[in-house]
Amino acid sequence: MTLAAPKAFSTREVLKGYVALTKPRIIELLLVTTVPAMIVAAQGIPSLTLVLLTLVGGTLAAGGANACNMVIDRDIDAVMERTKNRPLVRGVMTPRAALVFALALEAIAFAILAVWVNLLSAVLAVSAMLFYVFVYTIWLKRRSRQNIVIGGAAGAVPALVGWAAVTGSLTWTPVLIFLVVFVWTPPHFWALAVRYRDDYNVAHVPMMPVVASLRHTTLEILVYTVVMWALTVLIGPSAHLGWVYAVSATVLGALFTLYAIRLHRHAVEGRADAGEAMRLFHFSVTYLTALFVAMAVDVLVRHG
Repeated sequence: MTLAAPKAFSTREVLKGYVALTKPRIIELLLVTTVPAMIVAAQGIPSLTLVLLTLVGGTLAAGGANACNMVIDRDIDAVMERTKNRPLVRGVMTPRAALVFALALEAIAFAILAVWVNLLSAVLAVSAMLFYVFVYTIWLKRRSRQNIVIGGAAGAVPALVGWAAVTGSLTWTPVLIFLVVFVWTPPHFWALAVRYRDDYNVAHVPMMPVVASLRHTTLEILVYTVVMWALTVLIGPSAHLGWVYAVSATVLGALFTLYAIRLHRHAVEGRADAGEAMRLFHFSVTYLTALFVAMAVDVLVRHG
């Protein structure tokens, strides 16, 4: 493992380093699922105080999990082009300091959710962190091609947290919403992994594009995409959503499937490239955001 030699960093650089430990871009994507789930659960706009507390607690919990991930994966990050500038690789802080920071975020997150939201939301948020760190990062990531499939469950939990924050319980509807994000994760991440498969190969991380052919990887992406599309259709009647969501889920699912078909066709023809994979990856982010916004808009249109 090659890490940067100790050097002096300014206060600003250190603060930016601690923020980077939380992986803000990933947190933004996770929280996209939280608020719409709360609106669907409430069949309207929940208390703004409840929304704010849930978002703060969820942000801190996800940030702590991501920081733990960086502590554990700092050896991998050091050899991958995409991650070589992460704060622990550069020596912005020590691994011990980063771990203390991560655990502090988790403790604060649990306290906020347990005291001001409810215990179920707090337990779900911290459970997601434990699953992400111990099941995905420590156990699966370096051992199994199914790492992101199983590990993706942690990223789907924020929707459950949002639902639980409003209702204090879980039903089949939040489970379906959870499953949509769970099944969305492999095509989303494998598309990125196609672009960075050389990085993962150097780091000896068995992501699907590293250990399987592009033809097989893109076929799996297509299969997961179709299953995800079907699950989004089931959410409509389960959550009593109307035409806004139905049309959105149908159109967005069709577009995602077309991107996946195109990527697979290129792989079969031996011309799949990183650019094609990244187009699917970027659309997958837009897709998830648009789908969950459609859920919220549908409820607000009918109950606003």
